[in-house]
Amino acid sequence: MITFFSQFSPIMQALFGTLFTWAVTALGASAVFLTKEINRKALDMMLGFAGGVMIAASFWSLLAPAIEMSADSSLPVWAPAVIGFLLGGVFLRLLDRILPHLHVGENQPEGLKTTWRRITLLVLAITLHNFPEGLAVGVAFGAVAAGYPSATIAGALALALGIGIQNFPEGLAVSMPLRTTGVSRWKSFWYGQLSGIVEPIAAVLGAAAVILFRPILPYAMAFAAGAMIFVVVEDLVPESHREGNVDLATMGVMIGFAVMMLLDVALG
Repeated sequence: MITFFSQFSPIMQALFGTLFTWAVTALGASAVFLTKEINRKALDMMLGFAGGVMIAASFWSLLAPAIEMSADSSLPVWAPAVIGFLLGGVFLRLLDRILPHLHVGENQPEGLKTTWRRITLLVLAITLHNFPEGLAVGVAFGAVAAGYPSATIAGALALALGIGIQNFPEGLAVSMPLRTTGVSRWKSFWYGQLSGIVEPIAAVLGAAAVILFRPILPYAMAFAAGAMIFVVVEDLVPESHREGNVDLATMGVMIGFAVMMLLDVALG
């Protein structure tokens, strides 16, 4: 697998990696062809799992390498990681306030007022939160081209694999609520998988940016980490707790963190 990826440019590697994550989103959305609804306890545990994967990926795959890459910087070694991390959260917060969207289980849309349909707003909510995941994968593959010892194709692949695994419940989280409200199976699947299309786009942009502007690499990696942590705290954790399954969601977070840590340390 590593040999296969090595023959392509970092941008193509990022594209292939996020086409995989998009495919897993579609796989999760395809569950609507098997059932009309999923057990809420199972979904909350899977959402917690997704959050755990994202938290672990933010540190092991993004923040730790960003700090290591800053060792030769004229700034304090922690500065790029802290600045990038906070900017990532601020960026997502601004998008959250501007882009019209509707979180699953809520009735009041967020962002600027619009006449867009409820389905569109639901898809935009998940799409908004998939952007940092694609960006993280793209930046990881772009970092390999920069030649840093801490950035490897194996590590980038581990990140893509972890993001892909946690995309399964995200596909479910879009398609299943649509199906339970009477939307057809095909439309529910279509909108569910559509939420993941932003990941290949974000990955290509992220990889291209760090290749063209190498000095921003530590900031870009921390930026992606900050954006992902924002998503976990803003959306995944509250949604997994909404029905009272706090212990199951917490267990999911722990398992997700452990799985992503294992992937990154063992493969990266």
